[in-house]
Amino acid sequence: MTGSDSGAYAEAGVSIEAADRAVDLMKAWVEKARRPEMIGGIGGFAGLFDASALTSYTRPLLATSTDGVGTKVAIAQAMDVHDTIGFDLVGMVVDDLVVCGAEPLFMTDYIACGRVVPERIAAIVKGIAEACVEAGCALVGGETAEHPGLLGPDDYDVAGATTGVVEADDLLGPALVRPGDAVLAMASSGLHSNGYSLVRHVVAKLGWQLDREVPELGRTLGEELLVPTRIYAKACLALARADALERGVHAMAHVTGGGLAANLARVMPEELTATLERGTWTPPPIFDVLRQAGKVAQPDLEATLNCGVGMVALLDPERIDAAVELLDGFGIHAWVAGEVSSSPAAGGGTVSLVGQHPGWR
Repeated sequence: MTGSDSGAYAEAGVSIEAADRAVDLMKAWVEKARRPEMIGGIGGFAGLFDASALTSYTRPLLATSTDGVGTKVAIAQAMDVHDTIGFDLVGMVVDDLVVCGAEPLFMTDYIACGRVVPERIAAIVKGIAEACVEAGCALVGGETAEHPGLLGPDDYDVAGATTGVVEADDLLGPALVRPGDAVLAMASSGLHSNGYSLVRHVVAKLGWQLDREVPELGRTLGEELLVPTRIYAKACLALARADALERGVHAMAHVTGGGLAANLARVMPEELTATLERGTWTPPPIFDVLRQAGKVAQPDLEATLNCGVGMVALLDPERIDAAVELLDGFGIHAWVAGEVSSSPAAGGGTVSLVGQHPGWR
């Protein structure tokens, strides 16, 4: 070996040359994910973000969220497709943040791998940067770590964190929810990035390969499993701020691990309950394929996967038409799935799903 890859570090399996090449390849994508407040570029020890805009707030509350994408990375690795997993990462963190009404400002990422393959790392960062643009936040920095001996040569994992801000008086949450509020469901793009341990278990049990054509899906199984997480951040932020809704949005819930009922329950006050009608929507085919082919009981499915609903808003029923129209402008299909009502003394803060999805038995 010669140059920067000579010596003991390279013999230990770490390539500084490959890391430098990866940085060069990702620079153009990071540059696309800028906001005016971002200072400098990649390469520094810390990302800088000009916070002087916060002086326009009366009482700015900083919000932060961190997450990964779980075992969906195993599908990306098996398919050798790495430029979509970034959408899953960004979606997981910014959509957790926006439910309180916070605007995502900036994000950092962390990629751990067994071996730095510059083109692979650049593809991952490309996806993260493009998703940051879609979410309206800046990608201010990140880290790529090479862990030979801990991870296999083609293994990697990703994580990220985002920071946002919301005016204290505009904070959304359980305190604003009231009886009669409508439950507005927003369609997911598919599985998003939760429950893949169950999905992969079902696929392995069935003996299906990722290149298997599944007629119900209209594409291969692998292509379906890699459909990126829908990013709701800009749409939900617009929903929270829309003058036409006259502050009619009271709370939002991001449907991730635990499924629809459990995540909606997180924003339900103890004295109220929500009832959702399954008959108001038909989940994308992948959910029924997993249910039937994998013989997964519906309660297990609903406790693990989003079943077609990726985000929920609780709002004044008089503002429904304006909300649906606004979300449609962002390409997000939304519908009234249920209602909030007063709870009996016991069982408050709960969410119930009743009825059955069209076509399901």
